Order: sequence, then C-alpha cells, then structure tokens
Amino acid sequence: GKRLLAQWLKQPLLNVDDIEERLTLVEFFFNDTESRDIIRTAHLRSMPDFKRLSNRFQRGFATLQDTVRVYQVIIALPALCDALAACTDSQALINKHYLQELLKITEDLGEFRSLVETTVDLSMADSHEFMLRADFDDGLQETMAKMDAEMRNITAEHERACEDLDLESKRLKLEKHSTFGHCLRVSRTDGARLRGKNTRYFELSTLKTGVFFTTPALRESSRSYRTLSDSYTREQSSLVKEVIKVAASYSPVLERLNTVVAHLDVILSFAEASAMAPVPYTRPVLTSGDVHLVAARHPCLEVQEGVNFIANDVEMTRDGSNFVIITGPNMGGKSTYIRQIGVIALMAQVGCFVPCDSAQLPIFDCILARVGAGDAQLKGVSTFMAEMLETASILKTATDKSLVIIDELGRGTSTYDGFGLAWAISEHIVKEIKCKCLFATHFHELTELESIYPSVDNRHVMARITSTGTAATGQRDLTLLYKIGSGVCDQSFGIHVAELANFPESIVRLAKRKVEELEDFGSAKPQETKMDVDNAEFSKEIMANGSRLIERFLSEFTNTPELAEMDAGRVSKRVKELKDKYESDIASNAWVQHVIATL
Repeated sequence: GKRLLAQWLKQPLLNVDDIEERLTLVEFFFNDTESRDIIRTAHLRSMPDFKRLSNRFQRGFATLQDTVRVYQVIIALPALCDALAACTDSQALINKHYLQELLKITEDLGEFRSLVETTVDLSMADSHEFMLRADFDDGLQETMAKMDAEMRNITAEHERACEDLDLESKRLKLEKHSTFGHCLRVSRTDGARLRGKNTRYFELSTLKTGVFFTTPALRESSRSYRTLSDSYTREQSSLVKEVIKVAASYSPVLERLNTVVAHLDVILSFAEASAMAPVPYTRPVLTSGDVHLVAARHPCLEVQEGVNFIANDVEMTRDGSNFVIITGPNMGGKSTYIRQIGVIALMAQVGCFVPCDSAQLPIFDCILARVGAGDAQLKGVSTFMAEMLETASILKTATDKSLVIIDELGRGTSTYDGFGLAWAISEHIVKEIKCKCLFATHFHELTELESIYPSVDNRHVMARITSTGTAATGQRDLTLLYKIGSGVCDQSFGIHVAELANFPESIVRLAKRKVEELEDFGSAKPQETKMDVDNAEFSKEIMANGSRLIERFLSEFTNTPELAEMDAGRVSKRVKELKDKYESDIASNAWVQHVIATL
C-alpha cells in the first residue's frame, strides 16, 4: 500500500461520495479493533509486493521461487475472504471494495494453483529449495533418487553425532548453510563438547547463534548433495522456463490482486494511525464552505517522543475570516499552525480521520503552499527568486475553492520591498481570488488590511513577558505559549529567541541598543534625532519618566516672570533654585543623571 498511499496524497479526492466511502471504511476498522488486528497481522503482513512480482513475470525475470510465493498467497486468500466476510457492520462497502473482487481473483487463480501443485515439489520449498517434481521427467527422477540417498546419509550422520555427543536433536541441529552446505550447529555452551573429539569434528565457524561444525562423512555427503542439486537445476531449467511462461500469463490477475490488497492496506493503516495516536483522530465532516476545527494538532509533531503538543482551534468563514494574518514571536508556532491546517485538509480529502476533537471542512480543489526558504544554485535561482516563482505559480493557479498557505513572504529582500510585495499579494488574494488563505508574517503593518477588508482577520501566537531584572536594566523573560488568539502581536521578539539560543551577551546588548535606536529614529522629530546618548542600560519606562521630569523643569524655567530682563547672575540663581526643588526627583532617575553628566 505504500505506492498507493503516495498516489492518494498526490491526487486527493474531490468527489464527496468517494471521500465518504473511504471515511466509512476507516470508521469501521477504527471501531472494530479485533478485525483490524487480525487482517493486518495474520493476513496482510505476509503478503508480497504483487506489483513487483507482476513486473518480474512480465519482464521474464521471475523464478520458480516467485511462482511458489504467488501459490502461497493463493492458498491464503480464502482465509482473508472469511475474515472480511465476518465484517458485518459495513458489509456492503466491504463487498464492493474487497470481498467480491477477492473471490473472483481466487477463482481466476485456481488454474495457477493447479499448475504449481502439479509441477513444483512443494515439500522441498519448505527448506527453501525450489525444484520441479521429479516425476515430471525421467532424468530428473534419476537425479532426485541420488539426492534422496545422499540426504539419508546426511540424516544418519546427524543422528550419529547426537549419540556421540550425547545431545538431543533439538540441541544439535542439522542445518543448510549458504557457505558450508549441510552442517551441524550447537549452542556456544554445548560447543565445549567438541574440544575433546577433535579427530572427528571440525569447527567451521563460531557466531552468536552458535558453533557450526562438520564431520568428514557429512562434508562429503554435503558436497555430493550440492553437486546433484546443481545438476538437477540445470536439467530442469528448460522445463522451469515453460512453467514460468505459463505463470506469467496471470500477471493481469496479480495486478488486480495488488489493487485490492493495496487499498485494504491503506484503509487499515489509516484506521490504525487514527486509533493509536496520542489523542485518537476524529472523522471530518465535509461542508460547503467554512472551516471549523476544534483542538487541531499536527499529526507528525504530536507523536514525537517528549512532545506535549498544544492544540488550537481554527475558524475560517467566508465573510469574516477568509484571509487570516498570523503575527507573533519567532519560534511561537506560526508556521506549525498554518501547516497543520493544510495537512488536516489533505488528510480529510484522502479519506483519513484527522487530528482534531471535531472537524468541518470544505473540499478544496488544491492546496498551495509557500513555506520555507531554499535556493536552486544549479539553476541559478536565488532564495528570493525561488520564493517569487512559487508565489507567482500560486497566484496563477488558485481559485476561490483553493487553500493557500504563505509563510513569511518577502523576507529575502529589503524590508520595504518585502512589505510592498506582501501587501500587494495579500490584497490580490483578498479582492480577486477570494480563497481561504493563511498568511504568517513579521510585517506587522500588514495587519491594517483588517480595517480595510471585512474578510481579513488578525490572529497572533501568544507569549508571556515577565520582568526578571532591575528597573534600570529592564531585563525580561519570554515564555512561548503556542496558543492562537485574536488580534495583533506587534513584536517579533527575535532578540529573545537569540538569547534562548545562547548568543553572547555582548551581541544581545548591542542588538537591543540598535533596535531601540531604530525605533527612536522612526518615531522622533528631525531635530530630536541629533541626540546621541548611550541609553542601552536604561529601560523605556525610566527614560519616559525622566523625559517628563525634564519637561516640567524646562516649563517652569521658561515661565519664570521677567525671564527676558534677568541678567546672567539672576538666571543662574533661578536654575539653582529649580535644581534644589527637583533634587530628589533627579536623584531617583538614573537616566536624567546620565543626561546631566553628558552636558
């Protein structure tokens, strides 16, 4: 079923009835644990790769062993049919997809079974020797008689060794080794018995599985048997070709069998994965347009050892949240959130249960994703160019019935170019395509689209900020909650993530200082940007309080009566009076003291 599963994932269903049929089959095996386990372990586990076997027959590469392998499947099919017939709760679908076809295939392979039973020596197949029956040819019959005689000699030598070493046959085993031919094996503990009988027993090899050894008589009989076996193989080769040629005519039937067994294998795997997940999956409900997922999870991440996955709800409606913008901290879970929605939609449309407490989804005509970052050096395509090519393909392909997932578009170029592209692409999707779209971004200005278009909804990944340092240092810790909430998060906390990655403190301090300089530059008036004060060690709260204190000081000084008529002495005296008045306030604000010291 591996190949069929890959095909289903590449070509998910678009027809509601077909999806519901698969889901009903999965639901039956999900609920009937006994039937699921019996069919998987007792029947499907022993099935060979029919597609590969069929190809070998068609290309003339098949062997007698392949023919016997198909025969073993044929004699096992009735038991599989009985197990499926016992599934009464969904008998109509079981009959439609599996039972009727398997019964027909069993009937069609009846002559194949007769062919093998007539021509192949099945008693030898148990010891992995694949030969035609000796009575098929006089020459074969004569060679087989000699092989039987040598086999009796080998068995007799085994019995003599058991008696000589005082070991039961289950402790001293007769085996056919790929290198040594027929030889004897004992455990490493019993191997000590051989040391005193070196004249009769010759050790061949010592492995974890035991000690392999032989005797002169056994070695001679083994060589003779191997020579006769090779001769038998040569004599039967032309007859084997005829048998395989007849067997190859059943290749179309084997391909039909492969189709049925692969389908059953995938459905059972869906049921097994759904039932054995950390939290069992649920059957999705296919709706007309909106997406409602309760406690949605990522199926790959939640099964990782030591992972306690945080589930999130998803709500996407055509009028209120058709286009969802997700902001929030780096490492907060934005990418996981949008990807898991795409995975859940794909799982639903291939007929599998989904990792949610409940799920309602429409049928999407395609799922289009622009995630990750990577270049194609051999093709001369940069990271940003690859991003643009993928996005262009999305814009050309998407319809109003598509699901589009975009993760941090525009990060491979300048901030202004990236934001401009992100805005234009988002607006085009909202106004022209009108499909469901999840857009994770660090361009916080993009969230203004919500105030322009009713179908845009802002959401963010939550984080908790706790102060751990002094008021002067403003040290804060970031705790990522991995929960999705409504609204906007206007900070990315990239420096906090760098701290979590154990960046050197000097680099972190410099990064914080540069961020504050850029923020001050963007919000300051032209004349204010001339100030060049090292404020890295002061928090914004300390500096804001200090600024208000300086404003009060200057306001009171400029409102001094007759200030313009005062001479320098009186002005100096007035400044000293105000300094004395605000002395305690200045002493309690380190930033004001720092500013005064730099004057």
